[in-house]
Amino acid sequence: MTAIHSLTLDVADPDAAAAFYAAAFGLGDRIRVREGQPATTGFRGFAVSLVVAQPSTVDSLAGTALDGGATALKPAARSFWGYGAVLRDPYGTIWKIASSAKKDTGPASREVDDVVLLLGVTDVAASKRYYVERGLPVTKSYGRKYVEFGTAPIKLAMYSRRAAAKDLGVDAAGSGAHRLTIGGDAGGFADPDGFGWAAATTAAPARER
Repeated sequence: MTAIHSLTLDVADPDAAAAFYAAAFGLGDRIRVREGQPATTGFRGFAVSLVVAQPSTVDSLAGTALDGGATALKPAARSFWGYGAVLRDPYGTIWKIASSAKKDTGPASREVDDVVLLLGVTDVAASKRYYVERGLPVTKSYGRKYVEFGTAPIKLAMYSRRAAAKDLGVDAAGSGAHRLTIGGDAGGFADPDGFGWAAATTAAPARER
């Protein structure tokens, strides 16, 4: 089965970024950094979603990120689907931290149950076909609105760029590089929206130069 092992983010200061991600989210080598900040404006077309068990975990992770210099796009709050927050980190990546629970049911923790790469794409149906042809297994699909693939340890999900921007609380406009490389075992390629994939192994270093 095709897997996504890591997400590499292009940043201007790899040492500072690596320290921030380790302290804020503690995801190990699933999040990597690389020196370089190609020109980009506005929405970069993706977010990293952290799915957790309960509101206190959302608050803990979001609080550490905010203390480290992140800004709130959507402050932590209850909604009809659960409890969550959306942040932009100091290096431009958007993070969505969410729980389906509206109340705590156990001791506070910082455990992340799932890491999901959320892509905002031009045509959900076309992107779904593209990835299915590359061997990615579909686990959820709602027509042209949303699709999710079983690519653990990091899941892949996509919805339209406009819907993604609305969900994250940002303007959909943007251009330039995504500043993201998806590391997996599907080979090296760029998808229809320009998201780049490269071969990755779980043994690769968390910081690249």
